[in-house]
Amino acid sequence: MNWHSRRDMKVQRLEGASAFVDHKQIRTQSISQALEALMRPGDRVIIEGDNQKQASFLAKALTGVDPAKVNGVTMMIPSVSRDEHLDVFDKGIASEINFAYAGVQSVRLAQMLADNKLKIGAIHTYLELYSRLFVDLVPDICLVAAEKADPDGNLFTGYSTEDTPTLVEAAAFHQAVVVVQANEIVERGQLPRVDIPGDWVDLIVLADEPYQMEALFTRDPMKIRDQHILMGMMTIKGIYAKHQVMSLNHGIGYNGAAIELLLPTYGEELGLKGKIAKHWVLNPHPTMIPAMERGWVETMFAFGGEKGMERYTAARTDIFPTGPDGTLRSNRAFAQIAGLYGIDLFLGATLQMDYLGNSSTVTAGRLTGFGGAPNMGHDTRGRRHSSPAYLDMMPRPGKSLIPGKKLVVQMLASQGRFGHNFVPELDAVKIGKEAGFDAPPVMIYGEDVTHIVTEQGIAYLYQADSPDERTQLIGAVAQGTPVGEYADKALVEKLRKTGKIALPEDLGIDPATATHDRLAARSLEELVEWSGGLYDIPDKFKK
Repeated sequence: MNWHSRRDMKVQRLEGASAFVDHKQIRTQSISQALEALMRPGDRVIIEGDNQKQASFLAKALTGVDPAKVNGVTMMIPSVSRDEHLDVFDKGIASEINFAYAGVQSVRLAQMLADNKLKIGAIHTYLELYSRLFVDLVPDICLVAAEKADPDGNLFTGYSTEDTPTLVEAAAFHQAVVVVQANEIVERGQLPRVDIPGDWVDLIVLADEPYQMEALFTRDPMKIRDQHILMGMMTIKGIYAKHQVMSLNHGIGYNGAAIELLLPTYGEELGLKGKIAKHWVLNPHPTMIPAMERGWVETMFAFGGEKGMERYTAARTDIFPTGPDGTLRSNRAFAQIAGLYGIDLFLGATLQMDYLGNSSTVTAGRLTGFGGAPNMGHDTRGRRHSSPAYLDMMPRPGKSLIPGKKLVVQMLASQGRFGHNFVPELDAVKIGKEAGFDAPPVMIYGEDVTHIVTEQGIAYLYQADSPDERTQLIGAVAQGTPVGEYADKALVEKLRKTGKIALPEDLGIDPATATHDRLAARSLEELVEWSGGLYDIPDKFKK
């Protein structure tokens, strides 16, 4: 028996591409030919489609291989963000996709699935997909991006390291071929720091343009609505202060941005600085600048960078993990682990929620995926350290030795652009059946949700004694919608008295005061002022 067949195959692959390579460097104009020589039918390919950073040059090159020679490929893409990620299916190069998030490609992905142009292996969380790269989705080819490389393949991934180390390690130590596009190739000894050693990397190529990088977490304060501010005020007082939340993550969205900009104003009115929200697992959100400048934040570990925040993070090394070169060191896999075990609370939004609190971003005609939300938005029974917030979530433990639970907060207006946001059954249930999934693609299970915040109030689901009462709590803060019929006025009043729901007036909040002037910054330009000129507004947001 050959116990090193993968190593032998790697040697064959590299020999086949040698005509296009000088030392470790593929000639830029020959990249598609080199990939075609490296690949085999049925290969598993992991390509760096991250939340923000994209191996865009390699994604384009992959569409140029001959489908008569390379076909039946299984693509593993953390974030399906570019046309080329799906073009390989239209061209007959790839047949199956495993991913975590789709975003701007979600509608096209749904249509291609309906047209039988691709098969979905599974919709994962980020951490779940990374884990499977070491187990049963071991890659044959790994395509990633770096800021700089030297001739020996040492890499500087820099400010937006994101997924790169995890993907490369999964590939390199399973005898896969690792190909890296670099924005710049420098002389030996000229890298600012070595983020990935050269003996993990087989081939490098100078990209014809810098890799794509999105300002994914930038939210313009001008677009924050009064409803977001009201929900943010309720969250700060009725959840963060009530439970003494010290460590947390916010998902993408204006609800989270509103909370971040309310901490230095409303939060300080309540005397909460130093008592809540000190430790964050979070990309460097620009809307966090006022809170950081006011001394709210002690630490912030980042999944990735954010365009425009490069100089700010370099100047705040006590808060952000920073290399000796002065550049942020992000790591999405480690941040996902920190979000799983190291935080008290996850706060996120969703597109749809059923009457038991199950939620999903997979809706009719749109396969958005989940990203990291299911990972951070669930209670792990592996946690063994405690905190006041964690212990608060088990008000009636009975004979159980489980001491607490993570706080999972879902923010969702009772009505949205497409009608009621609370529905009897998630679209994901039907979509999962039609796609042949073994289980419906639910993002966060209702059993894990501890709080729901609507514009009407907070439902403290962790206090529900049964699934039926969970539905009643949801209905109590979604009056005027079908789920609201499960909680009449008398029941709403009873739930208020028992503290299982809280309306704005129960928290001493006048909705009329939830206005834009509550925010610490009301525009991106004001965030620049807060930063002392260190924040650079990304071009796409400049007026």
